Amino acid sequence: MLPFRTLISIDKSAEASIYLQLAEQLRRLIGDGILKTGQKLPGTRQLAELLQLHRKTIIAAYDELLAEGWLESRAGSGTFVADPLPLVRPQTLGKEIDGQRTHREPGFPFESKPHLVRPLLLMGEGLRLDDGFPDIRLAPMEELARAYRSYFRWGNPQQHFGYGDPKGNRLLREELSVFLNETRALRTTADNILISRGSMMGIHLASTLLLKPGQTAVVGETNWSGANMNFQQAGAELLTVPVDQHGLDVEALAELCQRRPVRLVYVTPHHHYPTTVTLPPDRRLRLLQLSQQHGFVILEDDYDYEFHYLRRPVLPLASADPNGMVIYIGSLSKSVAPAFRIGYVVASETVIDELARLRRIIDRQGDAMLEFAIGQLFRNGDMRRHLKKAHQTYLSRCNYFCSLLTSALAGSLQFVKPDGGLAVWAKFDPQIELAQLAQKAKVEGLTFSDGLAHNPPGKALNSTRLGFASSTETELEQSVAILRKLVKG
Repeated sequence: MLPFRTLISIDKSAEASIYLQLAEQLRRLIGDGILKTGQKLPGTRQLAELLQLHRKTIIAAYDELLAEGWLESRAGSGTFVADPLPLVRPQTLGKEIDGQRTHREPGFPFESKPHLVRPLLLMGEGLRLDDGFPDIRLAPMEELARAYRSYFRWGNPQQHFGYGDPKGNRLLREELSVFLNETRALRTTADNILISRGSMMGIHLASTLLLKPGQTAVVGETNWSGANMNFQQAGAELLTVPVDQHGLDVEALAELCQRRPVRLVYVTPHHHYPTTVTLPPDRRLRLLQLSQQHGFVILEDDYDYEFHYLRRPVLPLASADPNGMVIYIGSLSKSVAPAFRIGYVVASETVIDELARLRRIIDRQGDAMLEFAIGQLFRNGDMRRHLKKAHQTYLSRCNYFCSLLTSALAGSLQFVKPDGGLAVWAKFDPQIELAQLAQKAKVEGLTFSDGLAHNPPGKALNSTRLGFASSTETELEQSVAILRKLVKG
């Protein structure tokens, strides 16, 4: 008989059940060939005595291995190592190429979509002038933690932890309705709002609902690639119109509408992405007129409305839309922190109902706890206090950053101080190769975008977004010092 007491070691203080430890070690002895196929195992009483374990533990371990096919029971004879063994040879997930299996390539074809390829924006270590992220150090974490705890203490557990409305938590939708009506002059109820996981989901759902293959979606010549990807994924033909120092050229859009039918126009009128300029009132009115005249939907992405610095924010297109042609999309990810995936879509009730049906087939419901917690922050005033504090901080950082750029990098880049938002649109001197500069800066501990993602097809803007909001004034000083060192020598 094998020396089972030596071969098997049971740790009674371990978290794993004793019978599972025994089963795993017997399985390993079989796999290593120490226990041979067809070999008879000791009876349950005998093995229990050998290992100083309860017989029921041995029975449970044997039953586990019998169920898995490692052992077999022969009536009147005992328990034996199975023959054949249920061994599965580990394989990689790819197909065989030149006699070797690869993790990378599958055995079936599929179409890779080039429009989905774009660099990820990550918040890494060190200094950064990012795309325009908020400073997560300002986020109301303690207030949010209290709101989370209240979720577990209040209400019906079945309601809290069961399935909810695909439109989102009712409390948050009600509070958002009040907030949007007061700050943006919208006229909504909770039934006009769908909570999404960030603005990207809202754009995806709207694209799926509104666009059919071959229909035309129009965006600015410079535009957020995340929106472009969604329109292309829906099968739309993506056309562009120029963007100037005042934003989208609506007269160029009018000419385009004369030539062909347009289904959707995507705009970021408050702070055009990426250039940060604000669409003036006359263009806004003209855009609404064109929408009514030609029947296209306006998808208005108001991703950082809260942060406008020079004057009272210009009201959204949706607030001046008498004909229901605007779908309004916003996000709290820029207001709190990117990890908190809370966005919203505002539209007529019938549109929201249909968007909720679409959302249900890709994401049954959102994060009920997070949505409740954010709703609580709105209800008790913590969110408004946070937004006010963040606004003051980002305004101060915007002023300081722009003064640093002017004093330290004069002649090396051009920019217009933004009316709002969390980034500066900077155009570098043609003698400066922006992609190379970004690589050199990374070696020095500073990360920023090389701007290539903002280039329209066939054009090199040599421009990028330099985000200031996520950095303190000291960090901004250090970042600009690195830029100055690299471009001035």
